[in-house]
Amino acid sequence: MTNSFLLIIATVLFVAFIAFILGVFVGYAIKNYFRYRISVNQNRGESAVFTAIKANFTPPQYYLLNNITIPFQDGTTQIDHVLVSKKGIFVIETKNYSGWIFADEKSKQWMQVIYRVKSRFQNSIHQNYLHLKATEQLFDFLPKEHIHSVVVFTGSAQFKTPIPKGVYYLHQLVEFLKTFQDDVISPNRVEFCVGRLECKRYEATKMTDIQHRAYLAQKFGKPVG
Repeated sequence: MTNSFLLIIATVLFVAFIAFILGVFVGYAIKNYFRYRISVNQNRGESAVFTAIKANFTPPQYYLLNNITIPFQDGTTQIDHVLVSKKGIFVIETKNYSGWIFADEKSKQWMQVIYRVKSRFQNSIHQNYLHLKATEQLFDFLPKEHIHSVVVFTGSAQFKTPIPKGVYYLHQLVEFLKTFQDDVISPNRVEFCVGRLECKRYEATKMTDIQHRAYLAQKFGKPVG
């Protein structure tokens, strides 16, 4: 082979290597950017729910705990909010979405549509069901009918199908919670529930979140909540 031919081969290989490295870097950057955007949007949604609840439901009648990671089955589960009160226990999952939402209570996945771009996500009722079960296990001394699953959609999302039972827009949340008028849990039990939840939850750190996501990735192949 001539030196010029070897030089061409080396140049092609070098360019291909650089293109590969750039492709990996760009792909990683894009992936992390979307993870960041999802995280920011979710935090905004959780903040909106926190603000709405705190403005209308205050101690000692109500206690709101946020961003709770507790042990469940062979790993952990993360709950956005748990509202503990004499009226009941409310396990709240927050979704901050835009666009159109197509949902069915029994479907495994729901669909979000933004400018004709479709993306699927896990049925939020199913997702919160695991949180509900973990809470029931933690409060096994309470009747299950006093522990409620609540899914709240914040942001500008609009349902284009009938909204499934147990799912609410943010502006409906306070009105829904106020429909529970009867005291079904004693003040002592309320305080005990708060204490148990605080005792069993993991410390709210970045490492706790990383470990929880690693568990989800190992079990399901991707984080599902």
